[in-house]
Amino acid sequence: MSGISSPLQLGPILLRNRNVMSALTRNRAFPTTVPNDTMLEYYKQRAQGGAGLIVSEGALITRQGSEWEHAPGIWNDEHVAAWKNITDVVHEAGSHMFAQLWHLGRVNHPDMPEQKAAGTPVWAPSAVSARGGKFRTLPGQPGYVTPTEIPDPRIIVAQYKHAAMKAKEAGFDGVELHAANGYLVHQFLDNTSNKRTDEWGGSVENRSRFLFEVVKALIEVWGADRVGVKLNTPGGYNDVGMSLEDTLETYTHAIKGLDEMRVAYVTLVRYVAAYDISFDGKLRATQHDVVESYGSLFKNSKFFLNGGLTPSEADQLILEGKIDAGVFGIPWIGHPDLQRRIEQGKALDAVLDFKHLYYVPGVALSVGYSDYPTAA
Repeated sequence: MSGISSPLQLGPILLRNRNVMSALTRNRAFPTTVPNDTMLEYYKQRAQGGAGLIVSEGALITRQGSEWEHAPGIWNDEHVAAWKNITDVVHEAGSHMFAQLWHLGRVNHPDMPEQKAAGTPVWAPSAVSARGGKFRTLPGQPGYVTPTEIPDPRIIVAQYKHAAMKAKEAGFDGVELHAANGYLVHQFLDNTSNKRTDEWGGSVENRSRFLFEVVKALIEVWGADRVGVKLNTPGGYNDVGMSLEDTLETYTHAIKGLDEMRVAYVTLVRYVAAYDISFDGKLRATQHDVVESYGSLFKNSKFFLNGGLTPSEADQLILEGKIDAGVFGIPWIGHPDLQRRIEQGKALDAVLDFKHLYYVPGVALSVGYSDYPTAA
């Protein structure tokens, strides 16, 4: 596959190929939020397996009470030291690594231990609860609750900047802003979760303001050519999604703005039925073709595509000049040597251990995580 296996100049970084490992939440930062040796082995395997760029699992920019217990953080020196061990082995294997910066906003829960330890409310653009959720470690396994409207979003912009500085100390090659999948930045963009009437809500320009202000803060730390952004325009997951007209208007504005800022890349997540949700018998997402809808907007930044891609499909889109790289999640879970298999024409035949996709108490962290074999 000459497209996906060809090198890509990403700002100052030369990627050895266009196979990008997606951020994948796996809940292995046990017993705290600090990355450990099992996580190091997991990332090392995939760097040795040929990934051109590895995007870390979502790293929390501050203490938060998410459903994803044992997600790692990137806000203190202990996190920095642990992540530095990981970035070192990734670099030794010839790959590069961006830290994905993550704030969950309204889909945190005030009763989760990490939220209590933070001593802050569950912040969101507006006091509008997402439907759904299941906090399995809390009594009764409650769902999402009504969050607290953050008085001044600049407080969280500063937290993103702090996390970006820590990521730099940890030896990452850049950062990716998680602005997708119904998390905080997405909540500001979406007019069903953002009901503000001040400068941070209402018009498409105001709803995009938080995204742009966070990206500006990241650029101050890293420079634009080491900042990526992940967007999910169809929505669905975590109860976001607008009319098609509003969706196209909002994300055309957002992508044009990011491209004018010359960020390194924008990853667009296309519609995947498995990640859509249904309320009252109606699917939540707004289905549309993200390549056809937004591909022509990219003049300066690279266009990465994620969401149910196969290597052959990504290869064809690259050869056609429609995208610059393919971003893969599930294929990297079961195939630590994914790119090597692609280059050697070997089967992608792993059987995924879904029971241990996320951390299971009492089970070794490696099970269903770093125990997948490479091809013979």
